[in-house]
Amino acid sequence: MENPVLLTRVIEALRPVRGLAALVLGGSRGRGTAGPASDYDIGLYYEPDAPLDVAMLQSAIAPLVDEPSSTVTRMGEWGPWINGGGWLTIAGVKVDLLYRDLGRVREVIADARQGRFSMNYQAGHPHGFCSAIWMGEVATCQPLLDPFGRIAELKGETWPYPQALRDALIARFGWEVGFAIENAELAARRAEQTHIAGCAYRALCCVAQVLFALNGRYLINEKGAVAEAATYPITLEGLAQEQAEIWRDIGNADHERALRRLRGLSDGLRALVEHYFSPSAP
Repeated sequence: MENPVLLTRVIEALRPVRGLAALVLGGSRGRGTAGPASDYDIGLYYEPDAPLDVAMLQSAIAPLVDEPSSTVTRMGEWGPWINGGGWLTIAGVKVDLLYRDLGRVREVIADARQGRFSMNYQAGHPHGFCSAIWMGEVATCQPLLDPFGRIAELKGETWPYPQALRDALIARFGWEVGFAIENAELAARRAEQTHIAGCAYRALCCVAQVLFALNGRYLINEKGAVAEAATYPITLEGLAQEQAEIWRDIGNADHERALRRLRGLSDGLRALVEHYFSPSAP
């Protein structure tokens, strides 16, 4: 259940900030899948020719936060794909602010509708930051403040889920599942546990990417993606349990069993793709 008082306080505090074109509730709360302990992810959208006034933002948020040391960053401080924001605690609740450049978001959505996306290095995203996340954020967020209708307009570009994006994601990540497992098998010959674990993580994230695409769902965060994919209509039987067993096996250094389980998931995924997936014509 949402905290309307908290959201109202944030909206009213940020409304006057120069450069703020739109404010949205994102993440699990935006999608309606949050638990009681889930953070509040607040997206702050701005136009590239009129960026957020960060000093004004810091002043606006200061009276709300529990700790004066709460972080509000400069533009670009967290990298090109999460280009800044804030880690806050307001009335005991964790609130994350995330800056989003509307110019770049529009470009990403236009590309994704044509089946083009990129995977990018980004701190905090071990799987990588898929550019289509920005499209998914727009599709699944709840606008809190959209005076110019810019988020509403972009939402219209995100539904229905683009067939070209579905094709491209399944082709890219379906292939990478097997490739990651092959690399893990090579590492297992040398008992390189860290590399095995990294490859297993890649494989599982790629499985999630394919299942999200098969179901026409936007994957906006790798955290919890496998567990969520396990609940979808088109999924792998026992996926959540198999994921838990794979990590248990890796923790016990039983690499052979872990990789055998991963191979089983890969084979099952291939069968699902063959059954449900028919690429659109070029």
